Amino acid sequence: MKFELFLFWASALLTPILGDILPDGRGKTPLMGWRSWNLYGGNVDQKLMVSIMDAIATRDRLVNGKPTSLCDVGYCDVGLDDNWQVCKKVDGKNSYHDANGKPIVNLLRFPNFKAMNAHAHKLGLTAGWYGNNCICREAGNRSTIYYDGDAKATAYYDFDSIKLDGCGAQKDIPLWHDLLSKYNPKGILIENCHWGVVYPAIPTKTWCPWNYYRSSTDISPNYGSVIRNLQTTIPLARNGLSRPGCWAYPDMLEVGIRLSYEESRSHFGAWCIVSSPLILSHDLNDKNVSDSIWDIITNTEAIEVNQAWAGHPGTAFARSDDNVILSTKIPSGYEFYENRSISNPVSDETFVTVPKYQYFYKPVKQNGEKTAVLLMNNFEIKQTLSFNFADVPSLTCANCRIRDIWTRKDIGVFKDTFTCESVASHDSCFLMISPAPENDHWDFNQDTVSVKKK
Repeated sequence: MKFELFLFWASALLTPILGDILPDGRGKTPLMGWRSWNLYGGNVDQKLMVSIMDAIATRDRLVNGKPTSLCDVGYCDVGLDDNWQVCKKVDGKNSYHDANGKPIVNLLRFPNFKAMNAHAHKLGLTAGWYGNNCICREAGNRSTIYYDGDAKATAYYDFDSIKLDGCGAQKDIPLWHDLLSKYNPKGILIENCHWGVVYPAIPTKTWCPWNYYRSSTDISPNYGSVIRNLQTTIPLARNGLSRPGCWAYPDMLEVGIRLSYEESRSHFGAWCIVSSPLILSHDLNDKNVSDSIWDIITNTEAIEVNQAWAGHPGTAFARSDDNVILSTKIPSGYEFYENRSISNPVSDETFVTVPKYQYFYKPVKQNGEKTAVLLMNNFEIKQTLSFNFADVPSLTCANCRIRDIWTRKDIGVFKDTFTCESVASHDSCFLMISPAPENDHWDFNQDTVSVKKK
């Protein structure tokens, strides 16, 4: 085994793969879209996926005063997850491939993949698939004909992206990369869903045969789970392992699923400031749910932070000395996991220790021209959150102009330090900071503001 690993890494070093940016530009910025697993689990079919495609492309709400769809602000990839396959037994083991390696599609659920994906493309969307499945995990057969059959099928059905899970035996993502590239000249966006632990899980600075990769175990609709997963991005960012073409990804967004409004926007802001892919998972066909989070997920200034690249993906720069213990337990009686066909690997974890408050930054423009800062209150009561400009790595100003990203309003010019007062439990203060011109007047004679709820 050690010799095999040595050969594998030697090959990787001889053939650098920095992370692909596809011919159409996909991969250059974090992917934005929607995926089925977190809400629907295995309860998926073609009718549902088409309805989601229609919903994500419909201009039935306003953004900045104009009729706008989710795709208009960037969420254009619609991903089908597990349970599209027929699962059968071969020599007593699970398989969803025929003898020639071709994947067997459940035609009762998905009568016509090509028509489904043609519908996505007609709407200006891209369509995502799923491989190395968990519901029918082929744990005992590592045959390369399965890789080859899946790569050919991805091209034949005209999928644009694929999530490769860590459950089955087909874990060789460099092989996946080569075959998908061979059969799909337009390029296929690849998600490495190995949870940050199943080999190969983490890139190097010169090797990344996927476009984004899970840094964490599965997320659940719980603030503790969100903050736990967020922490996994920190060492990756500090070591230069999250970058264009190779983005660290702490799992799908739980915005609109169980979380409070304050928790939802903190969750969204955190994923934006660490350059995570923004993959929605709420019910797009539920008007009340969509209305309740619309201003969060379509906040174009927050999305600008997520999509920007000025040499760093964003990470933590300060935290409290004291910690708080948060529950990560799946909410009692919540149908979220009951809808799934397999157990969730994080369901037995119940607590996580995190800072009472934690601050993140991300350079949005070069040379300190624009820097985003997110102040997060992880404690159970309100807190006043302060920071010094000199402590933010990419800031170059002492007199700084500050804009509130959540309210999309300028706050004013401040000197040396800034304070957010009355930040509610699990809420956040999201700021855009830039140098104030020398002749700029002072808008405020204080360095504190109060965080406004919705």
